[in-house]
Amino acid sequence: MSAFLTLDELSAPLRSLRLLTVDFPDLPGPVVDVSTIYPDQLSLSWHDGQGGFTSFEAWRAALGIDPATVDFHVQCDGRTGVMQAQTVYGGAHIALTGYTKVPAGGAA
Repeated sequence: MSAFLTLDELSAPLRSLRLLTVDFPDLPGPVVDVSTIYPDQLSLSWHDGQGGFTSFEAWRAALGIDPATVDFHVQCDGRTGVMQAQTVYGGAHIALTGYTKVPAGGAA
């Protein structure tokens, strides 16, 4: 293997993205990340302007991820709530992350 991954070596997450596009065309569009650091992972995320937790939840439900396995925490700044979940789809590890603003003095 060379020092750099080829596009073919990223085929698992790219194939999964293609399948998700076909299988769930009406779900909210995420920020998509495919990285040579994690060549078998497709990361999908949503921020407040993209529906944040609402979009995250739509994808979690569509992918059949058990709500009990979702991780929720507030980032150390106390202003950003984060939901995370993982599954396998189309031969790739799928990482979902939703971000939303936490109201001052309140929960997300």
